[in-house]
Amino acid sequence: MVGGAVATATVRAVKNRRLIPTRAALVLTQAAVQRVKELLKDRPDAVGLRVGVRQRGCNGLSYTLDFVQEKKKFDEEVLQDGACVIVDAKAQLTLLGTEMDYVSNKLTSEFVFNNPNIKGTCGCGESFSV
Repeated sequence: MVGGAVATATVRAVKNRRLIPTRAALVLTQAAVQRVKELLKDRPDAVGLRVGVRQRGCNGLSYTLDFVQEKKKFDEEVLQDGACVIVDAKAQLTLLGTEMDYVSNKLTSEFVFNNPNIKGTCGCGESFSV
C-alpha cells in the first residue's frame, strides 16, 4: 500500500440521493463493519480506523485510511456494531451523508465511499471534488 495506508478506497458520486439526516457523519454497511473489525483485531494499540481527506489526484481530493491510537479534539467518532471509525475534522463536511462500504471480488478488495456530496471524480475513482 502506498504511503503506509491501511487500505485502498474508491470514490463513487451518488446522483439523486437525498441526504438522510443521521447522528453520524458516516454510515457503514455490514461489510465495512466486518472489515474494520478484522483490521482492528490485529492492532490492539489502535482504537479505530481514521478516515481523512488530502489534496491528491487529478480531481483534487482523495480519502486516507489509517489506524489511530487516540481521537483528537474535533474528530468525530462513529461507532457502529462494534466497529470504530474516527472521522478527521477536516473530512467531516465532505463525508456528511456518506455510506462506507467494503467490496471484494476476484481482482480487488477495497473500501468504497458512496458520497452524495461529490461533484466530480477522476476516471479511476481515486480522487474527487466537492
